Amino acid sequence: MAKGPFKAVLHCFTGGMALARRGIELGLYVSFSGVITFKNSEDLRDVARAMPLDRVLVETDAPYLAPVPMRGKRNEPAYVAHTAKVLAEVKGVTPDEIAAATTENFFRLFAKAQGLLPTALEPVA
Repeated sequence: MAKGPFKAVLHCFTGGMALARRGIELGLYVSFSGVITFKNSEDLRDVARAMPLDRVLVETDAPYLAPVPMRGKRNEPAYVAHTAKVLAEVKGVTPDEIAAATTENFFRLFAKAQGLLPTALEPVA
């Protein structure tokens, strides 16, 4: 901490506003799982709404915490789209904007992964 903010993630965040804001002040990212889609998670959606777009991530926490409408099933990476959709709604942006923001945030956080995504997504001939 003496050297200033550092990169880290508040993984599978379900804490309160004070913790999230303190994490942001410290330079951390806040990652939301399927819990943000649950009916009784309005407080968590309030936290997500207040977080800067350049500090949010989405995650599966698979095999647990499948988002609505997959709740009760074994979670898998494909379901993160449901979590991202709710985060986009909460933030007042489109799903494409949340996808772009969270992808940029991932590569800023995990700089060593730079250059890996385009190769992995190249079309198969």
